[in-house]
Amino acid sequence: MKGLQDYYPEDFAHCYGCGRENHHGHQIKTYWDGDETVTHYLPKEYHIALPGFVYGGLLASIIDCHGTGSGSLAIARERNIELTEFNAPRCVTASLKVDYHKPTPIGVELEIRGTIREIKGKKVIVDAKVFANGVMTVSGQIIVIEVPEGFAK
Repeated sequence: MKGLQDYYPEDFAHCYGCGRENHHGHQIKTYWDGDETVTHYLPKEYHIALPGFVYGGLLASIIDCHGTGSGSLAIARERNIELTEFNAPRCVTASLKVDYHKPTPIGVELEIRGTIREIKGKKVIVDAKVFANGVMTVSGQIIVIEVPEGFAK
């Protein structure tokens, strides 16, 4: 199953967090799961803050990219856009707020879930939560803005 990021055109597919063309990056994929968006990510052993725990900057990064992917999915759904090769709406982050609730253990697959709070024109507000072993460890709010075609050229 393809993630939203697989539908970005090549000029928008180089993001360190979600770009399919960035082979050194995280390459996260975002999907619909009912009315929520979901991303799964397994941090590498070197993504540590302290032994046994995930680095907070990585957590912010995956929330950020999950938010832009969620915003793009929300815009596509609202406009009834059927995703095909390289036609996905593209969003960039306007604001990112991250709250750390509990240490996030390393060595387990993380699940990032997003809820679309608001869509207003080209602006989407996404609430995200990171779960490790079913326990919410991090939450965030991402405000994303749709960018016009050719923005990254």
